[in-house]
Amino acid sequence: MLKQEDYMHHISGQFNSELEALRNFMLEMGGKVEQQLASAIEALVNMDSGQAELIINRDHEVNQMEMSIDDQCASILARRQPAASDLRLIVAIIKVNTDLERIGDEAAKVARQAMRLSEAGNSPSNFIEIRHIGTYVTDMLRRSLDAFARLDVKAAVEVVENDSIVDKEYGSALRSLMTFMMEDPRAIGSIINEMWALRSLERIGDHASNIAELVIYLVRGMDVRHGRLAELGEHS
Repeated sequence: MLKQEDYMHHISGQFNSELEALRNFMLEMGGKVEQQLASAIEALVNMDSGQAELIINRDHEVNQMEMSIDDQCASILARRQPAASDLRLIVAIIKVNTDLERIGDEAAKVARQAMRLSEAGNSPSNFIEIRHIGTYVTDMLRRSLDAFARLDVKAAVEVVENDSIVDKEYGSALRSLMTFMMEDPRAIGSIINEMWALRSLERIGDHASNIAELVIYLVRGMDVRHGRLAELGEHS
């Protein structure tokens, strides 16, 4: 005869398996988005329109994964009615899912600028700013996803703190590109395309920071958005 405690253990184990599968699928989506971003930056600095077109055409894959994760989260909420840490995990996955989809959109925007720049055929800046900030935000995304996978609050805090560095570097990069525009008006079109790409990279840094904030929420149950990171130390 199946005892009540055996039944509850079976249900609990099944639920844990569902949560683990959902979490792994979200991290798989994160890996795909990370690759899309790295490829988009590479296409831009190499002015490779072929590679850029592939990235744009694959954006729908990320969108499909986003919808699938949303559907799975809605199903678990309806069937399992999770509470406490399980509920926090579902909420965090829903929000990370949105950030990842938006990063995919921004990577596609970078790829579109790569196609436009390939038509121009040159860049007076040699993409120095793009390479620098692109490397930085790609690393932020990788570390935020790694922090989520390992539930590493310390690593997540470091990513959040790094976002202010991206903002400063972005401002500096824009000033540098404006100098190129003033020195050579013929380069205005190309420089504007680079500025749009930089704007996408800056937004990706924001989304990576959002993911790191959600790690803190998941582990500590604290909302550290909108400059409230300092409160974490008070509760540690």
